[in-house]
Amino acid sequence: MPRLFKGWDMILNSFTSLQEFKVHARPRGETCHITHRQNHMTVDTSTPRDTHTRTQYLCFTTVTMASHCVGESDGLTFCLARPEDYDDVMAISQDIYGGNDYLPHRYHSWMTEPGRVVIIARRDRKLVALESGLLVDGGETVIVEGLRVCPNERGCGLAGVIQRFVDGYIKRVYPNVKIKRLTRGDDPGPEKLSKFTLLARRAVLSLLGDSEGFDGFVSGLKEKLVGSDESNSSSRLVPVKDLEALKTLLLDSDLSSRLQLPGGAIIQDWQPLKLMESNLHILARRNLTWFVDGSSEKPLFMSLHTPPYPIPFNGGSLRFNIDLYGTDTSLAKKALTAHLNIVKSEIQGLVLVHIYMHQTLWEDLKQFCEGHETVKQFRDYWEQLFLEREP
Repeated sequence: MPRLFKGWDMILNSFTSLQEFKVHARPRGETCHITHRQNHMTVDTSTPRDTHTRTQYLCFTTVTMASHCVGESDGLTFCLARPEDYDDVMAISQDIYGGNDYLPHRYHSWMTEPGRVVIIARRDRKLVALESGLLVDGGETVIVEGLRVCPNERGCGLAGVIQRFVDGYIKRVYPNVKIKRLTRGDDPGPEKLSKFTLLARRAVLSLLGDSEGFDGFVSGLKEKLVGSDESNSSSRLVPVKDLEALKTLLLDSDLSSRLQLPGGAIIQDWQPLKLMESNLHILARRNLTWFVDGSSEKPLFMSLHTPPYPIPFNGGSLRFNIDLYGTDTSLAKKALTAHLNIVKSEIQGLVLVHIYMHQTLWEDLKQFCEGHETVKQFRDYWEQLFLEREP
């Protein structure tokens, strides 16, 4: 290729390989078109006319254009994900999490979320894997989530390749990160678990129902409460309505021990967060609904729910997550009923409800939810594992 002007090597070095771009040169005073894979850029070579300045300008623009590509390894090209990658990401996400995949709903918000890194891997220009990391705990922890591999490459070690690359990228770009945390809904076995510190296990009760029967299901839970000792207990739940009240609640020094929080953290919709002020803004962005034990200044129970969101399950359903903290069975039943009552009018079609709790609550809540024809237990007992290790 002819050397168009001084400094061309700087431009070449900004690309992963020479085969990734094409240059269409024009006489001085017209335009130079550079195409980089899916990107297109036009540079006016007539302004500025100074060759050195023009070279700097072209190099700067080219580097900016290619900046979403962050490295290569094992025959893969790794890039920062962009909104236009959505369709490719969905194409590799078949049957992820048994249809419970949250990413179709959240992908575009991930593109602009503060502290969020989303990396995709391509082989021969085809997107084959994705993983994301969210910086929390004042930048000292990264939560990794969203891992997926295209169906025809699963079981071939590709998941490990992108995980190692993302770990290395986080180390380079965010050197203050000390801990890598994640949650998962399956037990990977002792060999894989040995690579992590297991901080906690939470029980999960999953329900499946149709919106037409949901109102009756909630009414049935209310009737059970009225007919039980729980309705006569002095324990009551109150909503947490603003950030200051939430701050007072979560920054209480002994809240973790009173509520037996898993690993000393709030796990909100699978994202573990330490009880620290810098995480309050993350929680505030989630549009959560909170309840807390209002019987004393030192609450023994707390709960929250994520607004229902669409998932691919059964051709299109809603997912609704409730997190319960504490071991008081009476308050757990009241909290579950209160959260379901708030969203019952929002539910349309089929809904999957996942309720995360201390293991000692599971059997009582399972029995509490039994006996309804249209809302039934969806899965047997299963657990959410909370893991960490050095990145």
